[in-house]
Amino acid sequence: MLDEIDRAVIHALQIDGRAPYSRIGEVLEVSTQTVARRYNRLRAEAGLRVAGLPDPQQAGRSQWFVRLTATPQAAQDLASALARRPDTSWIKLASGGTEIMAIVHTTPSDGNALLLHDIPRTAGITSVSAQHLLHLYVGGPTAWRGRAKSLTPEQETAMRRVVAPIGQIRPLDAGDAKLLTALGEDGRATLADLAVRTGWSTATVARRLDELQHTGALFFDVDVDPAALGATTSAMLWLSVPPAHLDAVARALAEHDELAFVAATTGRTNLVTQVLCPDPAALHTYLRDRLGAIDHITALETVPVLRTVKAAAPFTPSLVGLRHD
Repeated sequence: MLDEIDRAVIHALQIDGRAPYSRIGEVLEVSTQTVARRYNRLRAEAGLRVAGLPDPQQAGRSQWFVRLTATPQAAQDLASALARRPDTSWIKLASGGTEIMAIVHTTPSDGNALLLHDIPRTAGITSVSAQHLLHLYVGGPTAWRGRAKSLTPEQETAMRRVVAPIGQIRPLDAGDAKLLTALGEDGRATLADLAVRTGWSTATVARRLDELQHTGALFFDVDVDPAALGATTSAMLWLSVPPAHLDAVARALAEHDELAFVAATTGRTNLVTQVLCPDPAALHTYLRDRLGAIDHITALETVPVLRTVKAAAPFTPSLVGLRHD
């Protein structure tokens, strides 16, 4: 379990994933050395990881939520194989280990290879469904409230970077693909390391980072083991909501601290969420009292998550798919 300083460091990084230890320490009123020690311990013991990720729309990417069922002996091997692909993230084993859930990232240039060709040819799969993610309410640039409520409003304001006005922004190019790949692996990589990866000068790297963040083409996500935050029970919730009420229901759910992910999708169910609770009893209470109090949910499927095989892992952008409007 994490203490107040640990949680505050995580919250600070969610606001600015590349913030120097010194600035975090100043805002939290602790020493730079304390922040550095806490960060390194969180990385080692709680799986803390900062990833710089491209905005899917500006990178010309689509996201699909794929559900696979497989024979028990095939499911874990299949999940591991999917985790090794650069076009997948958030892979989970669920339903007693026979169901795999994953986010699949596609671009016009790849022809949806995983969805159309690779998965259907894989032995051991008994069913496949894919739903296009249409809109994120929680997830991506919008942080899970359960790990972003430790700082005061004044501290949050102090952590936000002030970026000077930027003129005309050049389109994403091959150098950006290298930069985004490096940031996906380590969002806190030094400017010197990023310069080596891109072939740019450190000044060019710093300027381009400011441009991409300023325009929303790049955001930083923080991944940490939910169990370290006291959430040991996880489930995916698949909901059906009449289209006229979908946005209102999704916005209400986005205010729930228990939900780490809320998205509108295509398909038979049109809203998917991930719920994180301290234990099964708390999950039952959440479903009964909080979710049950929301009108217009006409159907609900609850799928317990056993293990996260891959989180927000790096995605190598296709240069053909990259664009910037």
